Amino acid sequence: MANPLRGEVIKLYKNLMYLGREYPKGADYFRSRLKAAFLKNKDETDPEKIKQLIARGEFVIKELEALYFLRKYRAMKQRYYDDNKP
Repeated sequence: MANPLRGEVIKLYKNLMYLGREYPKGADYFRSRLKAAFLKNKDETDPEKIKQLIARGEFVIKELEALYFLRKYRAMKQRYYDDNKP
């Protein structure tokens, strides 16, 4: 019998893989860490625990998006504003 949360887990994994392409330490570093995290919890069968893990993954997605936004903001600020002016 397939777990009804399987689709959500796969969707989460794909979203994280997509976001990991721009990770500051490199996509390969992110991919290996992501794979290890998912493999560590692959035998989990309790639906409540799986939901908690999915929520944690969604939190990581939000943090990555914030990191990327901040990096873009800093790049734009550096490009268009001169910090040397008093």
